[in-house]
Amino acid sequence: MAAPAKPALKPDYGTVLGLAVAALGIVGGLLLEGGNISDVAQLTAGLIVAGGTLGAVMVNTPLDTLAGGARQLLGVFTDKPRTGRAVIDEIIEYASKARRQGLVSLEAEAARATDPFLKKALTLAVDGCDLGELRKMMELEISAHEERGGAEAKCFEAAGGYAPTIGIIGAVMGLIQVMKNLEDIKEVGHGIAVAFVATIYGVALANLFLLPAANKIKAKVHQEAMLREMALEGIIGIAEGLNPKLIRSKLESYLPAEEPAKGKAAAGAAALRRA
Repeated sequence: MAAPAKPALKPDYGTVLGLAVAALGIVGGLLLEGGNISDVAQLTAGLIVAGGTLGAVMVNTPLDTLAGGARQLLGVFTDKPRTGRAVIDEIIEYASKARRQGLVSLEAEAARATDPFLKKALTLAVDGCDLGELRKMMELEISAHEERGGAEAKCFEAAGGYAPTIGIIGAVMGLIQVMKNLEDIKEVGHGIAVAFVATIYGVALANLFLLPAANKIKAKVHQEAMLREMALEGIIGIAEGLNPKLIRSKLESYLPAEEPAKGKAAAGAAALRRA
């Protein structure tokens, strides 16, 4: 049995398109109102909001968790094409081979597995680890993964809470500068408009990216935990010597209601081609 190919990263089109739609909506509204992009393009305001928010998050969050949150940023814009169906198909291949040749025959497959969690669980099963201990160890790893991912998502939640306030600080700083030039009413009006750009940056950064990114990270962590639980149930089923069909039926309960039907249709088509 060939080793499964390592899944390549692909763009997360939801994030990319979402940011594009938000930007087009806001900039389009500004232009329709007769404004100019230069009205809200203020480097100083951006520096105040970005620097102030990052500094506040660094004070709020342990550095190792912050580093993990930074790594999660890549996952906001990219996605792994690893589905529940693919995990089930891989597990069933292992189950079929184990049923024909014995559990020890999966030793080489465990060494070639690309997913670290699946590799560890399969190796423990092949080594004859007690199934109760195997389940306990791997469930502990799933729980730790969820807690770690949740803490990293909170980095973005914290940033989303601080950014609007930092924007207000930037606006007040701008107004201080305006108050120095009260003798020129035209400059006062222009200065007030520029001062409030920092508030726009803070609110926009929080609500268009930071808070949505936190929720997306949580969703992906939850999805990965579900895939790991599915893999664990499959490996335990293999170690117990269950029929591959029974294992597939059990694992398909993790999938959305419409996905098992697609899988069965695909399996039927494959059977016809083999016939």
